[in-house]
Amino acid sequence: MIADWIEACRLRTLPLTLACIGMGGFLAAADGGFNGLVFGLTLLTAALLQILSNLANDYGDTMNGADSDDRVGPSRAVQSGKISPGAMRNAVILLAVLSLISGISLLASTGSSREVFFVFLGFGVLSVLAAIGYTMGKRPYGYMGLGDVSVLIFFGLLGVMGTYYLQTHTISSTLALPAIACGLFATGVLNVNNIRDIESDKKAGKYSIPVRLGRTKAVYYHWGLLIIGWIAAICFVLFNYHSPAQWLFLISLPLFIINARAVKLMEHPDALDPYLKQMALSTLAFVLTFGLGQIL
Repeated sequence: MIADWIEACRLRTLPLTLACIGMGGFLAAADGGFNGLVFGLTLLTAALLQILSNLANDYGDTMNGADSDDRVGPSRAVQSGKISPGAMRNAVILLAVLSLISGISLLASTGSSREVFFVFLGFGVLSVLAAIGYTMGKRPYGYMGLGDVSVLIFFGLLGVMGTYYLQTHTISSTLALPAIACGLFATGVLNVNNIRDIESDKKAGKYSIPVRLGRTKAVYYHWGLLIIGWIAAICFVLFNYHSPAQWLFLISLPLFIINARAVKLMEHPDALDPYLKQMALSTLAFVLTFGLGQIL
């Protein structure tokens, strides 16, 4: 039973959470503003939100028919009968509450003004609603092809720049560049997932970007996500250049080339499935090398 819940939490998605929060932490450290307590609570809150999203996705996709016997990839807990719909719904509620408690603890630790506290509390509530509303409810936005926008915002702009601001109490427009890179690479993970699930999503009426574009154009879309992300990262280094070490992140480039090639060539969904994890780990490798380059 415990193993079923651990599987439902999809811990393999957590590298993306670590990547976006880690990027914000590295950038704060590079500017002399790193706060270990704030960083730790930010990471905890983001991880709880990620698990909340995964559980809500497990429940919502089963209830809406996207996770069925036709689905390719790992079986889902509710769809396979390992966890009942009622138990999963209760778990979603519990994770939503824990996410809010963790988020409030995070904001209390920052020493921010009342205005900043309530602004970020609003972001936290939106994050919870976004995690649940992706596949749950009468009009889940993931079924309208809006999941990519949500990932770009929460794993990119808000995740990276919010993490930076909560530690430094300052912000810079150039930080949008590494934030966009993280967001686009995280969107790439979702896109690989959606390319794999094109046929089952069509049957369930889930109109993801790959369903709307078709596989061939979805591959080009994937390449565009990766290319624009890399351009954003390179531009940030050029605008803030101070050391050759900042180019350290280039050693992660082959991982993205491998992923881009696989998405093109691996046409069978089963063959494509491992590249979800590979893309997530590639993003984490990019962040670690990019961040180290900023602080060395």
